[in-house]
Amino acid sequence: MGDRRRVAHRGAPETAVRGARILADVTTENDSAARRPPALLLAGAALTAVGVLLFLLVDPILGTFVGILGITSMGIGAMARDWDQHASFEDRELVRSRKRKAKWERNAGARARDRARWEAHQAKQAERAQRAERAERAERAERGE
Repeated sequence: MGDRRRVAHRGAPETAVRGARILADVTTENDSAARRPPALLLAGAALTAVGVLLFLLVDPILGTFVGILGITSMGIGAMARDWDQHASFEDRELVRSRKRKAKWERNAGARARDRARWEAHQAKQAERAQRAERAERAERAERGE
């Protein structure tokens, strides 16, 4: 079976081309820099400047406090930036239903075999019950009941 896989892939496109399809959605460093919101970067720069000035000129504890609050707020803001850009419930359910349908179709042969085995089993059980009933009738007839 391993040989068939190797033979099947010999005619396939080069690895770089296949990898390009897989990695098509991965961004490069330049793309990710272009996606960074300038407001978040400006807020980070301002926060750093204010924190350092407070730390050096006013009080180290106050500067650290402002830095911790700012970093936490920026982290929350960065994570919440695209919170509404996800698939809706209906979209996710549609994907799930398609997967279930594909699995159902893939397993149609196994279900047909199981159904045939079950029907054969039921037929044997019915035949055994009929034989037992006939034997019981014959036994009653012998006894004269």
